[in-house]
This record gives sequence, C-alpha cells and structure tokens, in this order.
Amino acid sequence: MRIAVLGGGNGSFAAAGDFALAGHDTRLWRRDRDAVAAHRAAGAKITIKDFSGAREAQLTLITSDMAEAVKSAELILCPAPATAQPDIAKALAPHLVDGQVVYLPPGTFGSLIFAKAMRDAGNTAQAAFAETGTLPWLTRKHGPFESAITIRAKRLPTGVFPLMRKDHALAVIGRAFPGVIEDCGDALSGALMNAGPIIHPPLITMNAGPLEHFDRWDIHKEGTQPAIRRVTDALDAERIAVREALGYGAPHFPLADHYAKSGDEWMYGRGSHDKLTDSGDWREHIVLTEHRYMLEDLRIGLSFFVSVGALAGVAMPVSRGFLAIGGAVCGQDFMRTGRTLESLGLGGMDRAQVQQLLKTGFQ
Repeated sequence: MRIAVLGGGNGSFAAAGDFALAGHDTRLWRRDRDAVAAHRAAGAKITIKDFSGAREAQLTLITSDMAEAVKSAELILCPAPATAQPDIAKALAPHLVDGQVVYLPPGTFGSLIFAKAMRDAGNTAQAAFAETGTLPWLTRKHGPFESAITIRAKRLPTGVFPLMRKDHALAVIGRAFPGVIEDCGDALSGALMNAGPIIHPPLITMNAGPLEHFDRWDIHKEGTQPAIRRVTDALDAERIAVREALGYGAPHFPLADHYAKSGDEWMYGRGSHDKLTDSGDWREHIVLTEHRYMLEDLRIGLSFFVSVGALAGVAMPVSRGFLAIGGAVCGQDFMRTGRTLESLGLGGMDRAQVQQLLKTGFQ
C-alpha cells in the first residue's frame, strides 16, 4: 500500500524504515528542506537496527512538499509530538481526499485537531482520523539516517473519528500493522489510552533532583523505584476511572502490565520495560523545562485527561497535583497552556453533545 509518514523524529524514521522494509510504497515528509536535501543526497534510505541486525530501507520519496507526500496515499501516519500537531494538521488539511486515513500514534485527541483543520480549510473530503495509546516502536535515532528499534508494539488499541468511519479506518491501518490493531471505539477512547501522560509525569517530576545533578541519567531504570511505581499506579487509576465513567469497556491497558512479569500483556508485550532499560538508549540528558515528558506528556497530555475527567465527573487529585508541580517547575499554569476540551473548542458541550460529535464528526 502507499503510506505517507509525516515528521523527521524518532517515530517517523522508525515508521518509514519499517514500512519500506515491509514492501510498502513509503513517502517521508519533513518540513526541513535542508534535511530533505541531505537525505536525498544520501540515497533516500534509512538504516533500521533491531534484534536481527542492520537492514537498509529504500524510501520511494522524501519531500518537504505536503501535497506530493500524501498524493494517493491510503494511510497517512503522523507520529510527531503533540506540540507539532496543529501546524502539521494545517499543512495537511487542504490535501486530504475521500477514503484517506490519518493515524496518530499516540494522539492526545489530536484526531480532533486534524479533523477541525480539514473543516476550517473548507475541505469536505470523507477522510478518517484515528489514534492509539503509544508509539508503535520503542526507538531512538542513532544517526541522521539510522533508527534503532528496541521493540515493536504487539497491541495498539485504536479509536476513530468520526466513529461512523471506523470499519474502513481500522481495515486500512490493519494492513500496515497486521495483527496488531485493536478496536477501542471512538477517538476519545483512543486518546484515553495514551500511556505518556501516565508513565512520564511521575518519572520527570519525582526524579527532578538527580536529573538536574547528573549529566545523563535513565529515569526508566534508576528512576523507576517502588515509591514512584505506586504513584504511577494511582495516577493510572484516575485515567481508568474516567474511561469507566464515560462507558468505555476493558481492556484499559493499565501501566502495571507494562512492568509485570506475568499476566495480561500491555501494548508492547512481555518484558518490554527490561528491553527498554537494557538498550541504554534512554540514558540521556534531560532539561526539566524543555523535555517532551514535561511539555508534551504532562502539560498537554495530563491537562487533557483532567479536562475529560471534569466532563465525566471524576475527581483527579493526583493528576492535578502533577500539573501544579510541573507548572511550578516551568513557571506556567499547565491547565491554561495545555490541551483541554475548552482549548479544543468543546468546552460548551455536555456529554451527549460530545458523544454525538465523536460519532458523526463535523456536519
């Protein structure tokens, strides 16, 4: 199938390389024209390193022209950070056509942002927007054209906006991720599967001291201690309570399964946490006020969860506590600068109105 991958970060390179190796017609869009020129000059290839060794993936196209990248693409994958979604959505919006599927792994309810951008551009195409709870790869770039993949996701719970296009969207996405995609209903259900706002806020705030002391530190290894795990479980319990209050059924993919040695498998499968820490790729220099764990997962992701909790009538004291602490570290009010139902234009809607929007989209 023809797939367009948007972005030039860790996830985008892993996606483009993996899709090309699987035989898909793969096009990579990057807004950085100099980076595009350099990549073309190097042969338009990505080296993928994983447990089986190093393999070279040949891309069909690398471009900074959005129209060229997505023309005739059945699937458009955008694994870019939530902070980049509004700009990318605006650039993509005029070019979408009937039947195309935009997939955000993870989304942080970015599916609504992309759908609104298409509406605001005056584009009435019958496109679908979907999102899941994690990046399909635990991955890091090891060079300008090289991606190291530690593990690939085994279960990707996916929600679709609007819900009435779910069957088509899941079928298209399933061709790119065979045997991995799980139907979790609408896009809000998919957004409430996002693992980043649960796993990362405790790690980056409760490890603030060593992060500012050591030049390089692995918060997933030395920083994941029993006390922090207990807080993570409490934070995750609030997310699951919101899902249940809104009527979404199990599985809820609790973060405890990510660390467990037995029982139900989480999104990446058994032993994924140990593989992550053993890789050494997450031993890094973290600046608290700049890192995506703080500015994306906490400021944007957790503020969104809290706003949905308010709609569902669920108190979220642990989540609100992390927003207050993270905001104090960064000198911001994260509920004002983050992503909420209000900032997305849904603040005046009740639950029934939100559910109708999720089902039918913008009419």
